[in-house]
Amino acid sequence: AVNGACLTVTRRDADGFCLQLSPETLSRTNLGELRVGMKVNLERAMMLGDRLGGHLVLGHIDGVTKISKAETVNDFYNLTLELPPPFVHLLIEKGSVTLDGVSLTVNSLSDLHFEVTLIPETQHRTILGAKGQGDSVNLECDMIGKYVERLRHAR
Repeated sequence: AVNGACLTVTRRDADGFCLQLSPETLSRTNLGELRVGMKVNLERAMMLGDRLGGHLVLGHIDGVTKISKAETVNDFYNLTLELPPPFVHLLIEKGSVTLDGVSLTVNSLSDLHFEVTLIPETQHRTILGAKGQGDSVNLECDMIGKYVERLRHAR
């Protein structure tokens, strides 16, 4: 996964790897904004049968959102993000959300915004610690929430 988007490596060598991005991937992610030299979050796929230690993250990005506020409080980095209307019903307070591939807890939620906090370890190990107001991030809502919402509308 690159910034949370599940992708297939088409070629690999000692210097790196190549990927192909479909029009769907480019329309739903911030990957089209990447330029040579920019840092990204990279994560290998979990093997089926591995121990699951967090929420289910598939790498199927729902959309892109922007950071509307970023502030450091003690050692913690609080991010307030825009909540695009299609995803209002897919987040819950104290539920899970994935930003650029990083699984986080929703601290607070309104119809327009949601807030997460990065602990120092997350700030140092991911690109989220270097992001600030106006930056875009890939948003993946919790898979279970998406299924519940789909079933609710099917009735």
